[in-house]
Amino acid sequence: MRFNKLFASMVLVGASLSGNGWAETFQPFEVTDIQVQGLQRVALGAALLTIPVKVGDTVDELKLQQAIKSLYASTNFEHIEVSRDGDVLVVTVKERPTISSVTFDGNKDIKDEQLQESLDGSGVKVGESLDRTMLSGIEKSLQDFYYGVGKYGAKVEAQVVDLPRNRVELQFTFTEGLAAEIKQINVVGNEVFTDAELIGMLELKDYVAWWDLFGERRYQKQKLQADLETVKTFYHNRGYIRFDVTSTQVAMTPDRKGLYITINVDEGEQYKVKEVNLTGDLMGREKVMKAILPIKVGDMYNGADVTFAEEMYGKYLGRFGYAYPEVKTYPEIDDETKEVSLNVNIKPGKRVYVRSINFSGNQVTKDEVMRRQLRQMEGAWLNSAQVELSKGNLNRLGYFETVDTETVQVPGTDDLVDVAFTVKEQPSGSFNAGVGYGTESGMSLQFGVQQSNFLGTGNQAGINLNTNKYSKNVNLSFTDPYFTKDGVSLGGSIYWNEFDAQEANLEAYKNSSYGIAINSGFPINEYNRINGGIGYRYNSISEISAYEQALRFYNIYRDADDPNADLAFHNFEANLGWSRSTLNRGTFPSDGSSQRLSTKMTIPGSDLQYFKADFTTSFYQPLTRSHNWVMLAKARVGYGNGYGQFNDNDQILPFWENYYSGGSSSLRGFKSNSVGPRSFYLYRGSEPCSPDPSGDGCTLPGDPNKIQVNDGRSIGGNAIATASIEMIVPTPFLDEAYTNSVRTSFFFDAGNVWDTEFDYDSYRYLPAHEFDKLEDYADPSRIRASAGMSVQWLSPMGPMVFSLAWPVKEYEDDETEIFSFNIGKTF
Repeated sequence: MRFNKLFASMVLVGASLSGNGWAETFQPFEVTDIQVQGLQRVALGAALLTIPVKVGDTVDELKLQQAIKSLYASTNFEHIEVSRDGDVLVVTVKERPTISSVTFDGNKDIKDEQLQESLDGSGVKVGESLDRTMLSGIEKSLQDFYYGVGKYGAKVEAQVVDLPRNRVELQFTFTEGLAAEIKQINVVGNEVFTDAELIGMLELKDYVAWWDLFGERRYQKQKLQADLETVKTFYHNRGYIRFDVTSTQVAMTPDRKGLYITINVDEGEQYKVKEVNLTGDLMGREKVMKAILPIKVGDMYNGADVTFAEEMYGKYLGRFGYAYPEVKTYPEIDDETKEVSLNVNIKPGKRVYVRSINFSGNQVTKDEVMRRQLRQMEGAWLNSAQVELSKGNLNRLGYFETVDTETVQVPGTDDLVDVAFTVKEQPSGSFNAGVGYGTESGMSLQFGVQQSNFLGTGNQAGINLNTNKYSKNVNLSFTDPYFTKDGVSLGGSIYWNEFDAQEANLEAYKNSSYGIAINSGFPINEYNRINGGIGYRYNSISEISAYEQALRFYNIYRDADDPNADLAFHNFEANLGWSRSTLNRGTFPSDGSSQRLSTKMTIPGSDLQYFKADFTTSFYQPLTRSHNWVMLAKARVGYGNGYGQFNDNDQILPFWENYYSGGSSSLRGFKSNSVGPRSFYLYRGSEPCSPDPSGDGCTLPGDPNKIQVNDGRSIGGNAIATASIEMIVPTPFLDEAYTNSVRTSFFFDAGNVWDTEFDYDSYRYLPAHEFDKLEDYADPSRIRASAGMSVQWLSPMGPMVFSLAWPVKEYEDDETEIFSFNIGKTF
């Protein structure tokens, strides 16, 4: 472009010399004045400053050339003429027009925003002057883009519409046409791997199955380049270090609607690793570096292993403050022996220290809440492992949707950096209003204020009022996770609850309770924590159905003087637990594992003496680097029982403390709380009976051979075991921005609940068919299983869960629930 302007300047000067007041032979003269004509937008002073000629100067042909070149270089003018009026230098200019607007028409494959962004890079935007010489280049570059996506019939035309006051409107008209489809892809020169193997790994396709709604055979130049790299990497990872793509041909069919792609390759032969040499500055850690080297002598050469080794050494050096190490591998290939010597050169660079750590994006969460999760300290050398650990700690808080880190070098230094943490906050449950609905369980309502990041302090506070058709409860709670600077937590809760089991798909009883509890937690290390606490609980049990399992408990604790009175218990409880988590995020994790062991028992001297132990574990294994595909395995086991005696009877686990299963939280596809033992009643005629300890039949008079067994509802049990395997997949049609707030998975659930303490053998006096029915309830092999899909969404009103599940192993007395939908329910 500069050459063209110079050429134009010389032409103009030559033309000026041949006329317009100049003599046949140009004669230098002393300038007494300079006049600039044609200015509209450009100020006269700015134009005069651009001309390298001043009043009093003697001008010659060279100075005039320089003046015209300077004016063109200012990019303000599209035409310039110079003339002489006596000793006055007259410069006549035509300013470049100002772009008033830019419009696009006919573009479908490229959005207006993308087009304008491309034009901005060329200086073509509203308010700027128009350089008409650039339009043809812009047309060609846009047309080349369409060629790159297979639209060879595309045309781009730029039109300039003149407007008053030296303004123009730019109109770009697009004729995109149809994209040419790939008719066939051929690979030539391959012998080790088949065409099908190589073509199968390409993103470009010459065949799409009828059921593949998202597949396409459209050609894109960028995809072809990426596919060639994929093939090259495939060979290099299998020892073919000499592999090369010798050429590619993209040929169009005569009708310009199809393409043939031919990839010519030279596979070469496989090479093994002869030796690995570590060179450069090893900082006295040569022994350690050799020990962690993933490449072994005698192994087949693998390009991925070489890249991994370079990245690993870079991270290793980053732990000691060397933030910008250079690790490069130089292969020496011996074509005779088919061996490769790998020379890994290590340059640690200068040790870098952290000047400051900054946070951005935290509108609610206080700086100190985030800072106490850091393990990288200001003033210390930069430790990449500590930075990643700090990032993981912030993610596990559950306050943030995303956490990103960046190290920024301090200007003017080569050994100082700032570490920047950028977070995107997510709802932490400040308001919880929920609606739940199941095809069988019906409607439920929840309301409350539950804040896991109270006022941005990191404290957990809540006032929850939940009500549905079977439960009403109020809970006030508060926890300070950093009661001490060492991370010792302290919290407490006060609660009241009324529960109607019959409305919850369980056997009838009512439980009215209230209590108070104090809990504390103690960190062992970054991932392990111990929790413990004590509390008081009051239970009032009434309206108990006379089913056999409840009678076992009721007969131990009832008041002999008033058999129909409610049962009331005052219990003091102690709990102890251990938790471990290496999950990469607190919400929707995609990597790591978590385990939790919780135990509780009533303190000796309480009205009831029992204990419960519960263990849960989950493992997340990402299957792709982007963590879009993740395998999740979960399991839970629990057991409870009584200890000691009461009135010469062994104490047992209270039936309201039983484990339950079924519903959206476990064993999806089965009705809530329906899995496991069911109650049963014994009748002779219309009156219930109970077993005689002597084994001779019912204690009621009558014929023992006419006893009838009626089954009832679920009652839970003192033991539970469940397991689940889930495949977490990308959510279709979902924008990438919602990846961390919406999760889709396909699952398989299995498990059961048992009552290991109830003595079914004492009922063997019953008729055989009736006893067989009872044994079914106690059979530990009756495992239930289901499969289906689930979509979870972290909405502003709380978590939302939608599930479709189908039982794949059930029994005739099981109650199923194919569809469930809940809002405001914990995952």
